Amino acid sequence: MGDKPPGFRGSQSWIGCVEASLCLDHFGGPQGRLCHVPRGAGLQGELERLYSHFTGGGGPVMVGGDADAQSKALLGVCLGPGTEAYVLVLDPHFWGAPKNPSELQAAGWIGWREVRTAFDRNSFYNLCLTSCNSQKQQHALD
Repeated sequence: MGDKPPGFRGSQSWIGCVEASLCLDHFGGPQGRLCHVPRGAGLQGELERLYSHFTGGGGPVMVGGDADAQSKALLGVCLGPGTEAYVLVLDPHFWGAPKNPSELQAAGWIGWREVRTAFDRNSFYNLCLTSCNSQKQQHALD
């Protein structure tokens, strides 16, 4: 796509959410809208945006950070009373034949995690919010 030096092709270097968003656009996949969160502690302030994203028909949210090297995909948000908040986290490294939800949860591939502990407070994060219906999605986020 021209965003990397020639030596990147064929390498085993990682790409982040920004590059994933460029790939989605380049290859005609769902649209990816980027949201930068300077510190993990700031994710608490993005919960309404995430909630609107999912209730507006948005797809999985890819998550990448600098100090937090654990890849994550968010599939949902649960806002509790007060400051309680949870995200449904999918480990994107899972591959193979689909298993039933309880097996995936028991193995740690998917689960609800409290926002305060799921993210490194000092790491920055890029979120790539995916959507097949970009106009409806854009309206829900604004």
